[in-house]
Amino acid sequence: MDDNDSVKVSRRGFMATSAGTAAALAVPLNGAAQAAPEAASSSAVSFEVNGKRHQLQLDTRTTLLDALREHLHLTGSKKGCDQGQCGACTVLVNGRRINSCLSLAVMHEGDRITTIEGLGNPSKLHPMQAAFVKHDGYQCGYCTPGQICSAVAVLSEIKSGIPSHASADLTARPLLSSAELRERMSGNICRCGAYLNIIAAMTEVAGGKA
Repeated sequence: MDDNDSVKVSRRGFMATSAGTAAALAVPLNGAAQAAPEAASSSAVSFEVNGKRHQLQLDTRTTLLDALREHLHLTGSKKGCDQGQCGACTVLVNGRRINSCLSLAVMHEGDRITTIEGLGNPSKLHPMQAAFVKHDGYQCGYCTPGQICSAVAVLSEIKSGIPSHASADLTARPLLSSAELRERMSGNICRCGAYLNIIAAMTEVAGGKA
């Protein structure tokens, strides 16, 4: 066997040894070493939505938004960015607004939830809904449910004396001003740019001047 043959054999031996080692490392030592996929857990949750009590069995990872849309078929609340930035999913929980895409459904045991469907209906609109129609506070309408829920909560905040970053005096009752309304509604994005009309609608419902 010449030197070239020795080199060839050595290379073959090396490759065979390497392949065998790699295969051995890829095989778990025993059954316990290979973890089984973790099964999704579910939990019962009961809450009131638009005045009606619901009991659901949900995957614990289900967001409140998905519970409302996929399980209760209340599709008024929209899934926009799904990251809590656009406000299209805004609903009222115990009278306060939240981004339902960022909140797990199982966190709301016993809570009172209001969606756009619970504010009013075509035969009896909520005053804020009627004002949005009157002042054309929407264009494509996708963000409108979240805008209206947020607007209702904003006027409640001002009436309750809760200050915002735009409030000049944190100890005084906030003024109904354009600056206050803009600041408080800044978490709701309207891609169509109907902001001026939204402010007009909110101002009319509040009965003041902004």
